[in-house]
Amino acid sequence: MQANSAPGDAKPDPTLRAEDGPALPVDPLDADFLRHLMNHLYGPIMGGYFRTRLLGAANVPPQGPAILAANHSGSSFPYDGIALDGMLWYREGMRTENKCRSVYAKVLSVTWWMRPYGIDNFWRRCGGVDMTFDNFDRLLQRGDRVLYYPEGVPGIGKGFARRYQLQRFASSFVTLATKHRAPVIPVHVINAEWVIPFSFMLKPLDRLMERFFGVPFLPLPAGPLAVLLPFLWYLALPARMIFVIGKPIDVVARARAAGITDLDNPDRERVRVVADGIRDSMQERLTALVARYGRWPYQLRSLWREMRRRGLQCLYLGPWAWVWSFPRLDRDRHRPAARNALHAFLRDWDLLLYYVPLGWPLLALARRLRKPPCGYRGLTPRERREREGTFFWNLADRPLPPREGPVAGAEQPTEPAAGEAH
Repeated sequence: MQANSAPGDAKPDPTLRAEDGPALPVDPLDADFLRHLMNHLYGPIMGGYFRTRLLGAANVPPQGPAILAANHSGSSFPYDGIALDGMLWYREGMRTENKCRSVYAKVLSVTWWMRPYGIDNFWRRCGGVDMTFDNFDRLLQRGDRVLYYPEGVPGIGKGFARRYQLQRFASSFVTLATKHRAPVIPVHVINAEWVIPFSFMLKPLDRLMERFFGVPFLPLPAGPLAVLLPFLWYLALPARMIFVIGKPIDVVARARAAGITDLDNPDRERVRVVADGIRDSMQERLTALVARYGRWPYQLRSLWREMRRRGLQCLYLGPWAWVWSFPRLDRDRHRPAARNALHAFLRDWDLLLYYVPLGWPLLALARRLRKPPCGYRGLTPRERREREGTFFWNLADRPLPPREGPVAGAEQPTEPAAGEAH
């Protein structure tokens, strides 16, 4: 999930602010939806298709404030962020109190095709928060562990040709780490570049996309192919993603070594020196881990074993089925059970448009004409914005409630979400 804002972000919507007095605390995190998703779809996909591994998880502190800083895959769609977020939550029992919060570029919420499979308000329902300096500050003050990508938009848009090459880190996380005395826990992501290895960037084209469509890049050839056939936008190859969590970095000690004496208001130039130093150390460690774990990113033998073991379950484990299975799972939570198998298929006819050439306009039209939970017919503009999540969420206007403490020893689900966890 992205870390920095991007051009074309939604402006604050005054109709969504409190009108009389301070706003009541509210948390859009939908833990029941997440548990349902993990148990029935994403857990089997991570365990069977991506065969994810989480190493060094003991380095994650049980409570915050803390910053988990990860490298992005540069693959135009943040499967790495989704997988890491889910695995961390799975490891800690899938309890609301144990959920890390992610900060992401607001363009992920306001652009509907950047919400996975068109699921409304997906990122916030999964615990994400719009990335601004103030929001990040408030999360750390609240005592959260924040999942953060210091490369920002350039990290997700660097493309396959620059795989494993860390882009320039934003420096704001150093300022906040020193202010809140929060450790930075480096997270090294290996093989995620191979999930979408057909993602290349062309800067002149990216500038045009940013200017006219409000999105920072158009991956080639994946983007144009997805325009022709919508489900290809979510295509992902079965690379075995490996996440290695390193030892916490004492940012306060690094800041003092760089000559910063006022930790609450550090000098900007010295903060940049600290951020660059953290980037250099993460790059060195990432390069070594790629040499160790990245030689065979797909590991097809283990994929074949998992597919054979799961049998017919494989029909929905691959990306060809995700645009159908994920929205249906979400919709089924908000409507009566289907009368029979034929009714279950026909009532989601609009999802077939993902497989229709040039089907994006038809998908948008279907969403406008169908009633909830399949569309927005009958909703007021405000209700639709709330449902979609197409507004800028400022924690100053819509605060989160005080967090509860982490829960240890929580019951684990039956379906493994990760191949290994150490």
